[in-house]
Amino acid sequence: MSRKPTKGYYVKGHFVAEGSELDVELKRELKGSDTASKTDLKRESSELQKLGEDLLELRQDAMQQLVGQEHVPDNLADAIREAKKITNFEGKRRQMQFVGKLMRKLDEPQVQAIRDALDVQHNGSAEETLALHMAEHWRDRLLQDDAALAEWLSAHADTDSQQLRALIRQARKDGLPDKTAVAHGQFPRQGRAYRDIFKLVRDHLNATTEAAKT
Repeated sequence: MSRKPTKGYYVKGHFVAEGSELDVELKRELKGSDTASKTDLKRESSELQKLGEDLLELRQDAMQQLVGQEHVPDNLADAIREAKKITNFEGKRRQMQFVGKLMRKLDEPQVQAIRDALDVQHNGSAEETLALHMAEHWRDRLLQDDAALAEWLSAHADTDSQQLRALIRQARKDGLPDKTAVAHGQFPRQGRAYRDIFKLVRDHLNATTEAAKT
């Protein structure tokens, strides 16, 4: 009795039997590894689930902006709002699974917009970071260089000069920070005058920036 022919196909003149190791390997090369694909999908799903959980901590004004720009659909915003109300552990877990399901329906621009909003909340925008550095720069100059006061008052004539001079005198009396010690977290907390100079400078810089936008 003749043997049943083995099913298969030829690749470059060589017979490849269906179900053989070579067959499996060739199919993986052609389609991509199923294992790798499942791993990637699982990782992406976990990342979106975590992103949905992070959305619970997003400021209300930032959430409203995302909803207004249609980056966060109404059903997702409602699901997040409900999740915030739930205190029961199991109920919260089920609600967050639902949030994760809705997150997986978003397109990439929507997901990226959510990531950007969370990043701004956690780290501050580039504009905010620059403003803080500028305020720190002016505070240090005012405390270390007498000529900086005249320069500041020339650029910001609405500053209460008497108040600023008094703050500078008091901050110098309290003692200026040792930069090396501060970098190592060894310098004690600065006095109120030191902090008030920073706030005064920052407020004036912010006001100037806002005026330039209008």
